[in-house]
Amino acid sequence: MPSLQNLGFFILLLGVLVTVHELGHFLVAKACGVKVLKFSIGFGPKLIGFIKGETEYQIAILPLGGYVKMAGDLPHEELSPEEAKRGFLAQPPWKRGLIVLAGPAFNLIFPVLVYFFVFLGPHQATSTLVGFVEPGSPAELSGMRPGDRVLSVEGESVRTFDDMRETFVGRFERPIPIVVDRGGQPVTLTVTPKKSTETSPIDTVERGLIGVAPVSKPPLVGVRAGSPAEAAGLRTFDRVLSVNGVHVPDEARLYQELGRHPEGEPLKLVVRRMSTVEAGVVTGQVSNVVEVTVPRQPGVGLAAVGAEPADTYVAMVAPGSVAQKAGLSPGDLIVAFNGKPVQSLRMMENELTELKDQPFTLTWRDAKGGEHTEKLAQAPLKSEDAMGQETSRLALGARGWALMDADAPKVDEVTVHLGPAAAFKQAAVVVPKIVGQMVKVLAGLFTRDVPLSSVGGPIMMYQLAAKSAEQGLDSFLHLMAIISINLGVMNLLPIPVLDGFALLSAAWEGIRRRPIPTRVREAANMVGLALLFLLMLLVFTNDITR
Repeated sequence: MPSLQNLGFFILLLGVLVTVHELGHFLVAKACGVKVLKFSIGFGPKLIGFIKGETEYQIAILPLGGYVKMAGDLPHEELSPEEAKRGFLAQPPWKRGLIVLAGPAFNLIFPVLVYFFVFLGPHQATSTLVGFVEPGSPAELSGMRPGDRVLSVEGESVRTFDDMRETFVGRFERPIPIVVDRGGQPVTLTVTPKKSTETSPIDTVERGLIGVAPVSKPPLVGVRAGSPAEAAGLRTFDRVLSVNGVHVPDEARLYQELGRHPEGEPLKLVVRRMSTVEAGVVTGQVSNVVEVTVPRQPGVGLAAVGAEPADTYVAMVAPGSVAQKAGLSPGDLIVAFNGKPVQSLRMMENELTELKDQPFTLTWRDAKGGEHTEKLAQAPLKSEDAMGQETSRLALGARGWALMDADAPKVDEVTVHLGPAAAFKQAAVVVPKIVGQMVKVLAGLFTRDVPLSSVGGPIMMYQLAAKSAEQGLDSFLHLMAIISINLGVMNLLPIPVLDGFALLSAAWEGIRRRPIPTRVREAANMVGLALLFLLMLLVFTNDITR
């Protein structure tokens, strides 16, 4: 049943997109007076169909495309004198150009309608409530605290965390006023965001990074060799669940609870510990609940149990990475980066992004307390995404704890309601951005910046359709819009047998005042079919490899 359901989603996805594309050709051809003989969704033998007026409408057995058959669209087609006047090739170049352009144009207009309905009405979004603040980050230096709700950035009102993040595009390395709600009172803070460059094969975005997250920080501990925490049995990345029977959902509650107990009092901590297990060639992690008793130590925060925040401890080292070759291991403590103390691995990762492949000095302390200093440089690190697509980026190959690893609590949400005008405006902004990204991807394929292995075909589309449908209607509609844009942009390429070449031919004829010779057109079509065959071979090979 799930396979049949997934097949249904795939056919629905492809069927809608093909219908939209061919409907563009069909409607404009009719408007230009061209006789349309057949409107087909799919190829091969007819499954169902009917004739209305002068046009046959059908659904064919292979749902991998479609076509609009117009009278006189082949050079040697024999037509009656009356039909000849309404033949496609008999039309002036500007009409043929409009008919050809209509298919890709409908594929680019359709996503605006899709996103309009996705954005229309109420939907939940992550609010601007600050869950935690990175140690040593611009936000912490400005005085921002967990529990602050960001109201505006440099005078620009924000309601959602995504809105706030977008306001920092192009805003960095200069003081920026941020107004927060703190206990019902507006407080103005001055933050100087650090520059963060987000690079992908599609785009490069420079934005300011202030070091906040919308989720509260989980109560994870970092344990140094020889510390009271180690002596009591605590381990780095243990997550504290309770203190003397009192549940502590986040770091703030943990600090609050530890502060209630006097020095020397035994503290019974219940912690969740992830342990690595091996079964043959398979390695995984299991969760264990452990009880630890430690005398209350001097100090505040995690110092009260002889521990420290886990922000500077390594949680994962990628196999074959620079970090692994240098000797870094999970549980190691990063002490300094280029001679400066490290307060957060995530902030260090941002500096590494800016450094690219330039050398740097890293100092760390291993689990036994031994200190190491090495001069390193990031190198390409390969990884695979959820679809099995291989990617490569410059990386050290060591990272700290991640919120997903820590099973973070639910974020605070707000209801955002968009009316028709606002929903249409947002849709009209999103679609051109995606079109621009698609153009960059296609250009990247030719310049080899985007690997050919990233190109997918029907099998990949089937997998994406199934996965997006599982995630809900909005996700499925988003995928439909993305693929529609992809089809629209691809069809505008000036490659024989694609709409882009037919559009170019019509423009050429309009300028030169004479048609392209039939022999040239036929030779171009043969080249186009050969290229199309090679493309299909590539995408099926990639799909099967995945």
